Amino acid sequence: MTRRQLLIGAGAGALGVLLVSCTPEPAPTPTGTRTPTPLPTTKVPAPAASMRSSWATDQYSRGAVSFTRIGVQSDTRATLAEPVGGRVYFAGEATDVDNPATIAGAIHSGESAAMRLRATVTDGERIAVIGAGLAGATVASQLADLDIEVTVFEARDRVGGRVHSQLDDDWPIPVQLGGWLVSPDDHSDLAETVDLASALWRSPEGDIEPVANAPLETAIAAAQALPADVSLAEALVASGADPEEPDLAALLAYLATTSGADADTLSAWFPPALPLAASTGIIGDLGAFVEEQLGDAQLTLSSPVARIAYDESGVSLRLGTGESTSFDRVVVTVPLGVLQREGIEFAPPLPFAHRGALNALGMGHIETIWMRYDEPFWDTEATIWHVVGDRQSVGSGLTLENAVAVRTWINLFPVTGENLLVGIVGGVDAERFAELEEEGALLSALTSLELFLPSDATG
Repeated sequence: MTRRQLLIGAGAGALGVLLVSCTPEPAPTPTGTRTPTPLPTTKVPAPAASMRSSWATDQYSRGAVSFTRIGVQSDTRATLAEPVGGRVYFAGEATDVDNPATIAGAIHSGESAAMRLRATVTDGERIAVIGAGLAGATVASQLADLDIEVTVFEARDRVGGRVHSQLDDDWPIPVQLGGWLVSPDDHSDLAETVDLASALWRSPEGDIEPVANAPLETAIAAAQALPADVSLAEALVASGADPEEPDLAALLAYLATTSGADADTLSAWFPPALPLAASTGIIGDLGAFVEEQLGDAQLTLSSPVARIAYDESGVSLRLGTGESTSFDRVVVTVPLGVLQREGIEFAPPLPFAHRGALNALGMGHIETIWMRYDEPFWDTEATIWHVVGDRQSVGSGLTLENAVAVRTWINLFPVTGENLLVGIVGGVDAERFAELEEEGALLSALTSLELFLPSDATG
């Protein structure tokens, strides 16, 4: 039997968020049409089209990735992954101890949850999976050979969750609005990839030597010998480094684009993975990969889950429509940010250990803006660009009070032949960027690119 897809319309009164949301999913903004005009005058030409993410303001996600706050222990994620009463299971990147906040972590968490289930379920059981992202799809794939019935509930009208390959005829490749950057040797088989191996660090004075991770490594090593955890920023200061120094500030901005948090909130005892000099970009359709993993599981789109009731006899789910349905077990894969905001009601409440873990971890922010040009204005073949300099020197337009400096850029022209630039911003700046109106976001992006204009174009 092939997978059945059931859709419950947005007008049917859906109530939850992420895979449990009370409002229809906002469309990617803007769409793949030409950039609205007129725009404020900038030195950098306006793109033919642009598209941006909005995870920070999206009620289906409430952020992009989880991070470890100061003072939080390493076993907190493992606690969150523990099943409750043999009925409620958890998966998602926030539950993965080794690779949180990554595509690899989401997939591994689904494999771990499925392994726990395989040791428990019996033939004929009905399993519910809440969320059709990478973790949920992996659970479905790993259980496909068992004699059980798997139903995946997804609040969005698409699969993928926080990976989102937006397909648009006006764009030459899928626009990756969610997770798409991985380490060079990690999950390159998910979809078509390109190698992003050359970096350019540029300040108002010109190109500088690539900024190494050495100050971070030194600070972390010293902080891990302290009797109490401190923030990464405090660890840097204690080691004699200045987080405000332009080179180090640029490196920390790059770290925020992968960790989702700034140095003053990240744990020095359990820091995120440090930035890589090279990366791999997934440019194929990740949605197709998720569809393949879902296989013959019954997929119910546009179906938010508002409440999970569980006891020793099984699990009851209440959908946003008010309809209830029963299962033997449930796997919850919604983002940490949704669970922290009580997007799903649990009856009885989750154990104190789980609630403590949910409150202890942080939910970080990463946003991207894609820009398509008819002709490139830049003349470098480097694929990863870093903006080095204080806010006033990054770009003339960034003197605006609400502007956000976009300090990390991916140049896809050398590896795809397409005139595409992707700006990435993390931490508090990402949260602010998501709140900008379209004109303000585009202005921030364009002015941040002024350093990459050819010298004869800057006057």
